Amino acid sequence: MKKTLLFLTILTGMGLNAQNHPAKANESKEIHIVMGNAADSTKVYDAFVENAPKRFNIPGAPRFAIVGKDEKFYFGIGGLAKATVSFDFPNPINSGQYFTTANIPMHGAPGNGGLFQINAQQSSLFFNFVAFPGSKNRLGAYINFDLCGNNYTPFLQYAYLTWRDFIVGYNTTLFLDGAASAPTIDKEGPNATTYAINPLVDYAHKFKNGITLAVGAEIGPESFTTTSKTASVNQRIPDIPAYIQYNFKGNPNSYVRFSAILRNMQYRDDVKDKNGNVTGWGIKASGILPASNKFIAYFQMGYGKGITSYFEDMAGLGLDLTPDPSVSGKLEAVKAWGGYIGLQYNFSKKCYSSVTYSQTRNYANGYSDGSTPWDSQYKYGQYLAANVFYNITSQLTWGAEWDWGRRVDMNGLSRHDNRLQTMLQFTF
Repeated sequence: MKKTLLFLTILTGMGLNAQNHPAKANESKEIHIVMGNAADSTKVYDAFVENAPKRFNIPGAPRFAIVGKDEKFYFGIGGLAKATVSFDFPNPINSGQYFTTANIPMHGAPGNGGLFQINAQQSSLFFNFVAFPGSKNRLGAYINFDLCGNNYTPFLQYAYLTWRDFIVGYNTTLFLDGAASAPTIDKEGPNATTYAINPLVDYAHKFKNGITLAVGAEIGPESFTTTSKTASVNQRIPDIPAYIQYNFKGNPNSYVRFSAILRNMQYRDDVKDKNGNVTGWGIKASGILPASNKFIAYFQMGYGKGITSYFEDMAGLGLDLTPDPSVSGKLEAVKAWGGYIGLQYNFSKKCYSSVTYSQTRNYANGYSDGSTPWDSQYKYGQYLAANVFYNITSQLTWGAEWDWGRRVDMNGLSRHDNRLQTMLQFTF
């Protein structure tokens, strides 16, 4: 039993980084204690941020909190109300919250070359709870809902528990580096982002020398293209992501991270009448380059086989495994890569701007038994976003953004879309 517990301790987990997203560096740390007392409300803010996801479009610290007796726990309910107004042309993406280049219409209906949208689905509500703050037995819980379900149906984004360096529940994959992405109004962000929300058990430990080691066990997404001789089956083995990160001294928001992921994918081979196994893997470098108070650079570059479900633009397109053109009944892992670079400039504490370029590409063999028109399958996509944000008050932010995307299919057909959008966001 002791050996089993030790094994799980080594093989599971994701830790929490103390820093917030760099674009929120000037965010007000003011928290109103509506019940109870705290010697320093900044400590309450920091505890909430440490317990929350490190992404620009995800709220972490609420503006109002309840503090327990002797500061044994902090509890806050917060969220954001975000409204966007956008116009797409000439091949509109019918989603006001997500600018997904893979969803650019390749054969749009005549007369549909423009689309005006008003959207508030990025609005969200979250619950953040921290017990025994500052102690080695620190316990946290975080739950977040937005309105991105069909017809503004509440949609669960996060639901996890933290204890010491462990995190257990429903959270973004350890293979995501959420802080290493420039701010965008578009909720999805760069199309090459390695993103998935998985059921998981993760662990990470941050050492005093600035190094963080992390490893996890997660129920990851999978998407296969099958034929009449193959089929998808239940998966037996969790994905194993891991990373090593180094934070530069003197700047907590500057770091480099090297990540890897290993996965086993099973499918049914009806020719051999048994299940087949394919090993998928991926490697990635990401981070925030040493930055001044004015300039911040974000980057990511990832490559692998059988991991397209972890690239935002290729998720759900059946590209983790595709038919082997030389062997009937066999599926093979698809090579793919994706990368982006983002630059942010802070004009002042209230105003900042960013620009991001991103691209993804896969190298599927392009075989089909006729059930799928393979020449219309996604080959690669490009993404560009340029924006400006202005914090009118500590809680009210205005922004404007231009998004451009291009999709290219296996047959060479290409389509692009532009989006001009503005937003008003209130956090509470």
